[in-house]
Amino acid sequence: MSTPQPDPIAAPRTRAWQAMLPQHLLRDYGMLLVLLGLIVFFSVVTYTEQHPTGADAGRQVAAQIAAALGSETKVLVVARETVEDREFSSAAVAALQAAGLTVVGEVNGGPADVRATLTALSAQQRLPSALAVNDVSGRWTVYDAFPELTKVPRYQPTAYDWPNFLKRSNLLGVANQTAVYAIIAIGMTLVILTGGIDLSVGSLVALSAVVSALWLRDMHGGSQATVGGVLVAILLAVGVCTAVGGFSGLMITTCGLPPFIVTLGVMLMASGLAFRLSAGASIPELPRSFFWLGGGSTWGLPHPVWLMIGLYCLAHAVMSRTVFGRYVYAIGSNQEAARLAGVAVQPLLVVVYMVSAGLAGLVGVVQASMLQAGDPKFGLMYELEVIAAVVVGGTSLLGGRGKVLGTLIGAFIIAVIKNGMNLTNIDPFNQKIVLGAVLLLAVGLDTVKRQGWRPPGFRRSGPGSGGVRGGGVRGSGVN
Repeated sequence: MSTPQPDPIAAPRTRAWQAMLPQHLLRDYGMLLVLLGLIVFFSVVTYTEQHPTGADAGRQVAAQIAAALGSETKVLVVARETVEDREFSSAAVAALQAAGLTVVGEVNGGPADVRATLTALSAQQRLPSALAVNDVSGRWTVYDAFPELTKVPRYQPTAYDWPNFLKRSNLLGVANQTAVYAIIAIGMTLVILTGGIDLSVGSLVALSAVVSALWLRDMHGGSQATVGGVLVAILLAVGVCTAVGGFSGLMITTCGLPPFIVTLGVMLMASGLAFRLSAGASIPELPRSFFWLGGGSTWGLPHPVWLMIGLYCLAHAVMSRTVFGRYVYAIGSNQEAARLAGVAVQPLLVVVYMVSAGLAGLVGVVQASMLQAGDPKFGLMYELEVIAAVVVGGTSLLGGRGKVLGTLIGAFIIAVIKNGMNLTNIDPFNQKIVLGAVLLLAVGLDTVKRQGWRPPGFRRSGPGSGGVRGGGVRGSGVN
């Protein structure tokens, strides 16, 4: 029998794949390419004409009027009642007055308010010689009711083309919403890496929010609570949830119950306790200092995003540089082999479930701070969103393989898809279909990877290979 000869075409292609795409990067962070592709796609499909708003737009309009008409001009500034429109009108008034122009009025409202203001100015013989408007207020037809304004110019910010998806406000919104799920997903990643599952995280979010809000209201005077009281409430809420996670871990390790059943039962109990403690109602009597955690920002980024960044840096270091991280992977790859190798399997599993529950409790506090209330309905179905982020990020549901940073990528993939579908006006029913398909695709890719998939032309060739493609033993996922 002749010896199989190397494929002269496949060999160069193999070397090209190896040179261009290091296999460990493809295995661990290949979904980053998917995320970048989604960003490019939604940037293209949402590319449209933009109309500036806010303070910068107000100053731009004021500069246009000052340059075109001079200091003898009388200006009426018109905008709606939104926050951005008020910033626009305030900045325009300040810039116009600084340039020496006369501002005869500032209207923040609707067409009826503009009509009333113009009627009063007409009676006083003080009708404007220029109107400072934005894209919306400039299209109102109320000005046509005053013949004296027929030739009065309307100045508005200069439009430009830019994707709606890449607008700063949209990107910050995506990051802020992702932070809630991504923080919980750190703990879920650890749980799934050990071969388990934690369905209780959503209910623990609600329990944490209710516990922190109740403590502030009943023990520290509600809205009059001090910073010290806020810190105690945060620690108490996170501590309660961590203790619940410890209970779940003990039930799994000492009683030998399946993680699915244990955490399902804990999910129901935690949800019921949250509703019982709050009597089924929201708890809004919270101090302003409590809102800093979820509603404040530093250097332009919301605090939940900073918290997410810090926790992921810490989690990545722990999972890639410490004994604890190696033990988590070892348990997920083969629990019995890890035990025989001297790993304290049961205590470590308890710690993993405590970490997962504690991070869910932290998110509950963040959400109560963000929404300025504690509510037992918080966290509804969060466990499914979080599990989806972990799986899409490349963590195997069988345990033993995955990356914390891959989970962050998975969380952003889901957030980008949801945000992009909202921007392109896809109805909620179809959005659920798409997200379900994405989850199935991610699980399918994980299955293919475990069965030894190789890129086209990437095959073992040469003597002794037998022409066998792929194969091999499932690794631990540790670099």
